[in-house]
Amino acid sequence: MADRPLGAQISRMLEARGVRVIFGIPGVHNIELYRGLEETGIQHVLARHEQGAGFMADGYARATGRPGIAYVISGPGLTNIMTPVGQAWSDSVPVLVISSCLDETAWRRGQLHQMKDQAGAGACVADWSEVARDAQAAYGLIERAFAEFGAARPRPKHLSLPIALMSADAPAPPAPAARPGLALPDPAVLDRAARMLGAAERPLVLLGGGARGGAQAARALVDARKAASVCSYAGRGIVPDGAPLALGPALPHPGSVPLIASADLVVVVGSELAEVDLWRAELGHDAPMIRVDIDPEA
Repeated sequence: MADRPLGAQISRMLEARGVRVIFGIPGVHNIELYRGLEETGIQHVLARHEQGAGFMADGYARATGRPGIAYVISGPGLTNIMTPVGQAWSDSVPVLVISSCLDETAWRRGQLHQMKDQAGAGACVADWSEVARDAQAAYGLIERAFAEFGAARPRPKHLSLPIALMSADAPAPPAPAARPGLALPDPAVLDRAARMLGAAERPLVLLGGGARGGAQAARALVDARKAASVCSYAGRGIVPDGAPLALGPALPHPGSVPLIASADLVVVVGSELAEVDLWRAELGHDAPMIRVDIDPEA
């Protein structure tokens, strides 16, 4: 493919990575991102405010399991979208915000939408916030974002592209790289967990939002062990509410405490057991616990 402006190449790169919808607001600073958008199969959803674009990207990611993508302008475009990005970080939702930013020489001259530290502002709410100084850096950061969405805790990312860079010709983006799979636990740890499950008489399975990608396996576990199940609000629906011994999102309810205390094994899948899940100081279990989580620090 011949060289084209980087802004147009970015949209093509996203299309090649399965992006079907982008939320955002075009403006004088990020217009180059939009010039090639109509040549792709990507649908653009126009927001009235960048906060709306961010929440739509967040909701889209939650509903589809695909990363939510947003295009915004520099300065106020980024500050306006920071609230939904912060929420996506808190709830581990894969959102990628691509914004314009002023060129290094321009921001020192009091240009429109100048910001003291745009990358630093984005880093306050996103997993990372980076500025690409050339086309290859931009491609590498987008590839990194998609790789981390699939192999690590899927938190939001922010990429800033200097205005002049977006309008400059760039080579075609690379083909999608092979994605690293999820890290598997030590087989000895799996064997021990299986023995604990086999020996348990009153197992309780607690499902959080992180179990959505393994919903079928989670339901199979609950059915095979005839286990009681409870979930956070983010994990609602993984086990149908009408299933036997399924309590739904009852974690904050005081009535869940005796059930949790009576279990002889608690299996927690994809939940950080956050304060907003429990609304009490601790889960209230006395039994051993098995934690299954993508985040080794959970």
